[in-house]
Amino acid sequence: MLQQGCKKVSMNHIVIFDIGKTNKKCFVFDEDYRIVWEKSAVLAETTDEDGDPCEDLELLTRWIEETFEDLLNNNRFTIRAADATTYGASFVHLGADGKPVAPLYNYLKPFPQDLKAPFFKTYGGEEKLSLETASPSLGNLNSGLQLYWLKHRRPEVYKTIRNSLHLPQYVASLLHSMVHGASKYCSEPTSIGCHTMLWDFEQKDYHRWVKAEGINQKFPPFCPEKEETNGCYVGNGFHDSSAALIPYLTSFQEPFVLISTGTWCISLNPFNTEPLTSEELAQDCLCYLTADGKPVKAARYFGGHEHEQAVLKIAGEYGLNVNFFQKKENPAALNEYATFMQSLVNKQVASTLLAIGNTSVSQIFVDGGFSKNELYIKLLAAAFPGMEVNAVEVAQATALGAAVACHVRWNSNPPPSSLISLKKHHA
Repeated sequence: MLQQGCKKVSMNHIVIFDIGKTNKKCFVFDEDYRIVWEKSAVLAETTDEDGDPCEDLELLTRWIEETFEDLLNNNRFTIRAADATTYGASFVHLGADGKPVAPLYNYLKPFPQDLKAPFFKTYGGEEKLSLETASPSLGNLNSGLQLYWLKHRRPEVYKTIRNSLHLPQYVASLLHSMVHGASKYCSEPTSIGCHTMLWDFEQKDYHRWVKAEGINQKFPPFCPEKEETNGCYVGNGFHDSSAALIPYLTSFQEPFVLISTGTWCISLNPFNTEPLTSEELAQDCLCYLTADGKPVKAARYFGGHEHEQAVLKIAGEYGLNVNFFQKKENPAALNEYATFMQSLVNKQVASTLLAIGNTSVSQIFVDGGFSKNELYIKLLAAAFPGMEVNAVEVAQATALGAAVACHVRWNSNPPPSSLISLKKHHA
């Protein structure tokens, strides 16, 4: 929907596709990073050959191509760049003709236990491999194992694969083909370095198991740093968690931790370069890579899910609506809720301290659902009295991050110094 007063024909624009598991979105940003057009869709899933639910790749591809074609032909916008950010741990496997040769398998698809055990036995054990790749053992959420599974359980499909692209790079290749008339296949750090079990964080290369299996031969080379734009630059695609961090890295220089809250509450510390330890791994820590290949220490817990379940339980006990805590109804229920929130924040503190490590963090930023929860923020501020705890609200942070990352390619304004408004909280 076009926002009134935002469009300016003389301005340049960037198109960002933000593809989530449920919602597929497309945004047009102007040079002031205002959203001047947006479109969203929820696309029906399909099933793979085993009957497991998965993304309908054909439907998704058609939606992206039709949406982008409409924008390229829209004379209200001067499109100088396009890029994509999507969920991770998902591969699109292309044959010699550039067409998909396999479904877009769901990362929640069960990984066979009788394949998992020999894999870890062959390559040094589960804990050792997880430490070296900064990836908790998560089955198909370790996207590298999806290729291992294909090689050993679907060899006839595996042999036909010319290029395996993580989903962000597949979407970017579609956009590149539409702008420049030819596809661009490349690998990219934020996708390779997000709990894939592909990347050796110490060696800064594909892990030895990837090379031993020859799986790295299915990956195109990493994207070149400098490319010709030919009037419209097309980026390389980003993993969504890494893209969401970019507006903060652009706006703040002092060390900080970002607590991104949703179903999972993930504490991200781009200033912690300490190697992952066995103790951290056991407490659900992992590492991501930024677009320039730098590690980001992260810790997560199931905070949003726990909150949702507790609210349902308390509301049921007292016969209240699930938003009772927002309306401040029923003192007894609110007291029970406050007790629960203290226990929840205690878990958050423990998780965030793992991400902080020995770094001199001075600020904590909270975005997502809990940034609007006053009790959560105040309890968190009380737990970190020596730090600034800030609730932030960033409209479409993931898409915004992807747009900012391409700034010099399309935007005639100086790089933005601040894209985020803060609301400081004290104990």
